[in-house]
Amino acid sequence: MSSSLFNITIEQQYQGLLERIVLSFLSTGPACFFLIINGILMFSLRSKPVFRYTCRYILLYNLLVADTAQLVVTQVLFLLAVGRVRITYAVCGTITTMANLTAGISPLILVIMSLERYVAVCYPLRHASIITIKNTVLAIIAAWAVSSLNNVTRNLFLIEYSYEKFGKVLMEDYCTDVGWIPNSLCDDYDRAYNAVVFVSAGLTVISSYTGVVIAAKSASTDKASALKARKTLLLHLVQLVLSLSYTFYYPLLLALATTVRRIVFVWVQDVIYVLFIVLPRCLTSLIYGLRDQTIRPVLLRHLFCRSKLSVEPVTS
Repeated sequence: MSSSLFNITIEQQYQGLLERIVLSFLSTGPACFFLIINGILMFSLRSKPVFRYTCRYILLYNLLVADTAQLVVTQVLFLLAVGRVRITYAVCGTITTMANLTAGISPLILVIMSLERYVAVCYPLRHASIITIKNTVLAIIAAWAVSSLNNVTRNLFLIEYSYEKFGKVLMEDYCTDVGWIPNSLCDDYDRAYNAVVFVSAGLTVISSYTGVVIAAKSASTDKASALKARKTLLLHLVQLVLSLSYTFYYPLLLALATTVRRIVFVWVQDVIYVLFIVLPRCLTSLIYGLRDQTIRPVLLRHLFCRSKLSVEPVTS
């Protein structure tokens, strides 16, 4: 009897270990693949002066940095959860704060990129004087400052808790943003902040698109440039929705945790993670790397180690 019970226990432990290994592989495989693509694209954007000194590519580089950092941090959190690794509140807080910081950058950078396209089409003669490297850097700094201020505000909800707990005590469960700040007021704040960002960013992109459409009807506007800008702005809108999709990740998990069995939940969690976290962080490299005529030859050369290709200067 005891021998049979022992065998069943060992089998259950083996199945649990095998399940965690499979889940880790299914999430880590796509994440690593796209991290490589993102890394090659970032290297490509630093390999030519045309990329280093063109404002739209400076913005794209920063967007890729934020998305790549976000993917790395969330992958670490996911592997900790799958491996059922418990860490201290302080370590968890550091990781989740970095995840929130990088996640908040993407929609703000997309807004700046949309405004840059709007100025390029609607005010082509003033584009060079408005969209300068200095102004672009200031806009990027402002985006990081807004996201940092948001995280500082979120962490103020920890004032009511004992500081000794966060440095030494292990978390009761695996590290999540919800577990790090167990405060309902913080949840309300997050929903309000995300709603403001989404609405503001969405209105900015839609307004830019409308302005480009109106400008395209003008006889003095370059029709090809206006059409390209319209497509780019539509892609920015799609990217904006995808970049904010992470806000649905934990609410979906909480809803599923109470309605499905654990064995189903862990597999659905992996699918949701890939769809809402991994995929949105990777579409930027795919969209720009393959669509942009200036980036594509350089990216393909670095991907496939081809012979050196020339790159033509970019035009607005």
